[in-house]
Amino acid sequence: MHAGYALLAFAFAVTLLSCSSSATKPSSMTSDPETSICGRFREPLAFWMFRRAAGTADERRVARIRDIERINFITRDGRELGGYKLLVRENPRGYLLVAPGNAMLADQIMDEMQLFRVRGFDVYIYDYRGYGLSGGKSRLAALVSDYRELVAFLNTRPYRRRALYGMSMGGIILLNAVGSTDMYSAMVVDSSPSRISHLGCPDSYDPVNHLPVDGSRMKIISGEQDSVVRPAEMAELMQIAKKRGATVVSREEYAHPFQDADLTIRRRRLIEVADFLTQK
Repeated sequence: MHAGYALLAFAFAVTLLSCSSSATKPSSMTSDPETSICGRFREPLAFWMFRRAAGTADERRVARIRDIERINFITRDGRELGGYKLLVRENPRGYLLVAPGNAMLADQIMDEMQLFRVRGFDVYIYDYRGYGLSGGKSRLAALVSDYRELVAFLNTRPYRRRALYGMSMGGIILLNAVGSTDMYSAMVVDSSPSRISHLGCPDSYDPVNHLPVDGSRMKIISGEQDSVVRPAEMAELMQIAKKRGATVVSREEYAHPFQDADLTIRRRRLIEVADFLTQK
């Protein structure tokens, strides 16, 4: 799922910036969440590349995981989102909703997400709209709308803590969906850029515009080895978040999520995320 991921991210940027001027002018106002807001041709092509990189869902990847179940959610516009849930057997601490990177499927990362279940969280991961187990067309506005609905739905359940973890594109989506709200107890944004408007998307979708006034419930992680979202691309987000009280870290050994040099570093990163979500 991760081979050529950095090249894919580069291709995404080039595609957005190089398409003809005849593309639809971006607009953040649309009644149909599956309308392209980053260009009529550019956005569908970019998501098509990401879906190809993610591959197809395969339940065999989760067959040996205990206490896991298939889940689904119907969005307001009638799309079915599919994914998996890791269950805590008794008295969960809360829920964790994970928004993965844009070339990932839920079944590809569920095994390593068991670390969060050990910390007491029921873990929910859905495939993005149009990916894997989920129907519909993959569009930025739709993904943001989906996660706003998912958080609202999980908040109706009797959980004490409401934890969110967004990796790369997932951080963009979570910040846009609920970043400036009080709908969560703690959020970790891992390797997400400050802005995406330079890629042709409306500046209203720039993640930096959705930081909460009180950032004490948020942690932002950057990796100095990250060649997909480089530290410089996160600098503005991290600077403003830090001024608002967020925990901000840049780790020399971290690369992009799930691209760290070895499994030891990857596990150390997930433990760092779990520590924050548990304590905040």
